[in-house]
Amino acid sequence: MSRQFGHGPLDFRSMPPVIKGLVVTNAAVFLLSLVVGGEFTRLFGLVPAHVVYDRWVWQPFTYLFLHGNFFHLLFNLFALWMFGMPVIANWGPREFFKYFLLTGVGAGLVSVAAAPSSAIPIIGASGAIYGLLVAFAMLFPDAVVYLYFFFPIKAKHMAILFGLMEFFAGASAANPASARLAHLSGMVIGYVYIRWWWVAEDKLKAAMAGFGGPPERAPVKPRRRPQAVGGPAGPEAPEDESAEVDRILDKILAHGESSLTEREREVLRRQARKRPPEGRA
Repeated sequence: MSRQFGHGPLDFRSMPPVIKGLVVTNAAVFLLSLVVGGEFTRLFGLVPAHVVYDRWVWQPFTYLFLHGNFFHLLFNLFALWMFGMPVIANWGPREFFKYFLLTGVGAGLVSVAAAPSSAIPIIGASGAIYGLLVAFAMLFPDAVVYLYFFFPIKAKHMAILFGLMEFFAGASAANPASARLAHLSGMVIGYVYIRWWWVAEDKLKAAMAGFGGPPERAPVKPRRRPQAVGGPAGPEAPEDESAEVDRILDKILAHGESSLTEREREVLRRQARKRPPEGRA
């Protein structure tokens, strides 16, 4: 059964602190770039030649917070809110922020490796945003999203569609392939991390512990908050909790992740464990 959920008003107060911080930082850096001008982009955007030959090692991090225009910024912040709220409710703020940096910085490093002599700046958080789209699609593959506000599409199909669009657009000479590569790289890094790294990490910890370690997680099992570890497992999950998950996702978007009860968090955890990521549509 497909899950479909709507959006409450975009309320800054209901956002978790990590999302608030990213929104404020991106907005502040955008305003600062307007004041300073092009030199700001050259210094803090991602210029592969500067990273490789001049050792400007900060650029794979700082380029995430620069945007070319208001609509570029607006799209990325809207996507951060839309997909970030449900993901952070599953993973918690620490894992969410680590994943955001991993996909964003990783996408930048792939772009540097692909064109080390390029002097064209790459800017924007889109690599991390596309990685976040993959995380949402793997956690809630059947959730219905309204593409461009009009066309209903399942999250897993939307992720595949966007990936194909970026691949073919990047192969076209009429498009800036470096930026397209960053988008696609963010998606691939996110998928590999969620699909395989978490499992490998658990096996490594088990081997180092020497006495079996914790039970193996499903590939997209969410990281629990510290206070939930060791707590009761909760009631047995019903066969189909789709309607309840719809309601919880609505609540996250309307009132923020902090409004969830422990029972509602457990419902999301159960659903994430029940749905291993799919390698196809």
